[in-house]
Amino acid sequence: METLIHYFETIPSSHRSIILVSGITFFWLLEGAVPLFNFKYNKWKHAFPNLFFTATTIIINFVLAFLLLKTADWVQTNNFGLINWLPKMPLWLYVLLGVLFLDFFGAYLAHLVEHKVKPLWMVHLVHHSDHKVDTTTANRHHPIESVIRFIFTLTGVFLVGTPIAIVMLYQSMSLVFTQLTHANIKMPKKLDKVLSYVIVSPDMHKVHHHNLLPYTDSNYGNIFSIWDRILGTYMELDREKIVYGVDTFPDEKKNSDLIELLKQPFQGYRKPTNIKDVK
Repeated sequence: METLIHYFETIPSSHRSIILVSGITFFWLLEGAVPLFNFKYNKWKHAFPNLFFTATTIIINFVLAFLLLKTADWVQTNNFGLINWLPKMPLWLYVLLGVLFLDFFGAYLAHLVEHKVKPLWMVHLVHHSDHKVDTTTANRHHPIESVIRFIFTLTGVFLVGTPIAIVMLYQSMSLVFTQLTHANIKMPKKLDKVLSYVIVSPDMHKVHHHNLLPYTDSNYGNIFSIWDRILGTYMELDREKIVYGVDTFPDEKKNSDLIELLKQPFQGYRKPTNIKDVK
């Protein structure tokens, strides 16, 4: 564990890039072998706006990374934060709790707030308006959302008290998990169900991308499913019944156009349809 922590304490940017590219490549190939849905689409054309937003997310996080470093150094020096106020524990448990709590503040809470606050939902809408969810959808976030997510992560580092090694470990895990959960892969249902008791499984997250409430407002987790289960936001839906997109923004052509996606947060809010209203 000490070796792992030391590695992530000094992980080069090139290694983080390799994790990102390798993850996208692996799941891209796996989608071709065991697809969940047999999409009839030009995969590269579909990927273009998604990879553009992936690039902007990388740039924004790179530019603001010094804030994470400064905050992580401060909490460690001053013994500040949740995991530093707990009784002395084994290193593995310290790391696990650090990642678990960062996952709450940096992912679950951020995601929940984006769905509940209308202006933030309009920003987050870019992620949900993909009609062909695959591994490239993972980082399809408007640049404004990338900044919002960074602020939540930074707040999490401060409140949890995580040193930079745990921050880098969490972010690396987050990259892989978000690519896995968005990948258009058909995992055996029993295996997916078992995994969903601990981590966010592919089928569990796909429910979140259904185009109607209440499913859209469920399964906010990123790595661990514990937060959805504890806080009552966990839902299930047969994966064959999932329809991707957002009911109030149904134009797939516009939702695939980069310029339209950049403008999407500035359109007027449209009240979503609840699935019970269409039955």
